[in-house]
Amino acid sequence: MINNVIIYTIPFLFVLTTVVFFHELGHFLVARINKVDVESFSVGFGKEIFGFFDKKGTRWKFCWIPLGGYVKFIDDADPTSKEKNLNISNNGFHTKSLFAKSLIVSAGPIANFILAIFIFAGLYSLNGKSYILPIVEAIEQDSPAMEGGLLINDKIVEIDGEQIRSFNDISNVLQVRKMETINFVIDRNNTLITLEIKPDIKFNDPDKPIDAIYYIGISSGSLKENIINEKLPLHLSLKEGINDTYNIISLSLNYIGNIFIGKESSKNLGGPIRIAQISGEIAQNGILPLLHLTALLSVSIGLINLFPIPMLDGGHLLMYFIEAIRGKQMSELYNEIFHRVGLGFIVLLMIFALWNDLNFLNIF
Repeated sequence: MINNVIIYTIPFLFVLTTVVFFHELGHFLVARINKVDVESFSVGFGKEIFGFFDKKGTRWKFCWIPLGGYVKFIDDADPTSKEKNLNISNNGFHTKSLFAKSLIVSAGPIANFILAIFIFAGLYSLNGKSYILPIVEAIEQDSPAMEGGLLINDKIVEIDGEQIRSFNDISNVLQVRKMETINFVIDRNNTLITLEIKPDIKFNDPDKPIDAIYYIGISSGSLKENIINEKLPLHLSLKEGINDTYNIISLSLNYIGNIFIGKESSKNLGGPIRIAQISGEIAQNGILPLLHLTALLSVSIGLINLFPIPMLDGGHLLMYFIEAIRGKQMSELYNEIFHRVGLGFIVLLMIFALWNDLNFLNIF
């Protein structure tokens, strides 16, 4: 029992603490750049476990409940950045312009994205990135690939002038080009040949013809010799890190959108219990997979915080946008309602995620 607690708790705390620390560090650094006095920097909520004061009087502390964190400015009434009625400092957060406040608030999610990019880049530089060679292993019957003359074991070198490095590049180029007929340069038994292939078009949703998928009907990745791991130079690893971060954001937004229109199940939304379980299982495979999970969670936390929900960073940005349009601050009553609605929504979301976690563990 104790061993299980250690196996799941320590990786969970490592992943969540890393993500939260860098999120709050983003807020903190941009606040300091904008000459805002910071009262406290907290990783976690509740009673303090340990902490210290820096040279500028900021209390850095770790607290018992590791489900988040906050940066409390000198003129904040509480960690949600509600303004104190008494203006006690010219270097307060609430004395700054809407632009400066927006920079400080958005710095947290941006720091999460930057953290993910650098983790991905570090992993790809030091450990390498696995990818599938663009070698045809299977061809669908009567597919565009078969009609165009592709054969099994053909290596796709170039598509419409675009160099092909991995099998995933093929679908990416097809989606970008969106052409009726495309030239494929093929390496067949060490001889380069050119084929013209006309992709077919499929639709995820027949009612939305703009959601088109261009395909030619080939597959790969089942043979080990066609899967390689390559250490990337720094500039390529950074590029791959940026691409991976973008793709995670895109897939997450598509998934959430599909939940609202009924195409995806909300049962896959997990909370702290699910994160702890996944962290513990992945940690048993070593530190590198755990770092990869940290990058994934960092992107997710950054994205969620940008949602226009009161009390989250996106909620603050929405409020600043409304204030900019109106040309004046929101009333204290409106702010109070805004924060209460946000708190209620977040509590309901946490309960829902906890319910999913318990169902996932077959407790109910």
